Amino acid sequence: MNDTLLHHRAEGPATALPLLLAPSLGTSTALWDAVAPELSTTHRVIRWDLPGHGGSSPDLIGPGATVADLAMLVLDLADSLGIDRFSYAGVSLGGAIGLWLAAHHADRVERLAVICSSAHFGEAEPWQERAALVRRDGTRAIAQGAAARWFTPGFTAPGMLKDLEDTDSASYAACCDALATYDMRELLSSLTAPTLVIAGREDPVTPVLHSRQIADAVPDASLTELAHASHLAPAERPRAVLEALQAHFADGSGHGTATGVTTRRSVLGDAHVDRAQANTTEFTARFQDFITRYAWGEVWTDPTLSRRERSLITLTALVAHNHHAELGMHIRAAVRNGLTPEEIGAALLQTAVYCGVPAANAAFALAQSVLAEDD
Repeated sequence: MNDTLLHHRAEGPATALPLLLAPSLGTSTALWDAVAPELSTTHRVIRWDLPGHGGSSPDLIGPGATVADLAMLVLDLADSLGIDRFSYAGVSLGGAIGLWLAAHHADRVERLAVICSSAHFGEAEPWQERAALVRRDGTRAIAQGAAARWFTPGFTAPGMLKDLEDTDSASYAACCDALATYDMRELLSSLTAPTLVIAGREDPVTPVLHSRQIADAVPDASLTELAHASHLAPAERPRAVLEALQAHFADGSGHGTATGVTTRRSVLGDAHVDRAQANTTEFTARFQDFITRYAWGEVWTDPTLSRRERSLITLTALVAHNHHAELGMHIRAAVRNGLTPEEIGAALLQTAVYCGVPAANAAFALAQSVLAEDD
């Protein structure tokens, strides 16, 4: 725990464009567990905890804190990491901090996503009352009703509710103080960062109307409404949130990154890509980023050839160079791309002529094993 900087977690290539992911009140970096790993294939993702939440020190905040105070802690974190300009996505209070940063430090915010948040969270009195309750009885006093505020009926995330119970009471109350005085409504029209607003249609904390007001006031902002989603949409609808963020942040992430992730999953399957991402280290991150950007984001998405044709070419090249580990993977991909076992066999037979009988012999044995597994 650091008494001067917010606790954070960095993922993705160090050379990629930075993307800061901000939490909601009462949550930790775990809110982004189902979204951050895939975003880190195209960005340098920095998740962070609010003061007294997760791994952040409670000494970073005190009574009477403001959203501006929290925003300055975010800038201090960015400065410590050598990040001058960044994209930003935040949920609820995290989204409010993003709006403040985009209004007061436009030179730092490249692109912005505001998720289940508001430009004004209502009158001060309810927040003051909640702050007093938590200071007196602790966060467990509000944890019992959190599930109904955070999730749609039938969905649960026990780990997040535990994070709320473990949050430092004084820090939580200070964040309530910040929400009590927060009002960005008059500043929304001044925002210049390309902005995406995401709303959960069943969110009782920040109803869709709050998101529509932001999207209507911020110049050229776009709005995405998620069905079957409540207040913590990244936890409840991670795939929908991920796809919306990928599309929004793609313009600032280089060649083919957003479509690359989608294409890679479509061709190789979720299980393979999940394993690749789980095994990514700081050493291999740049290579994974390269594969996503160029192999999958540019070559495999070029409409000149169909995916069936690309699979045939790929199988031939892998046989020619005896890349058997990749060959097995791409035989599965060929089936996913619509090739029949007979067509795969015909392609391998042709490799016997141009790549050699021994190479084709090994390829047939591997293909027979792979195709038998998938039957």
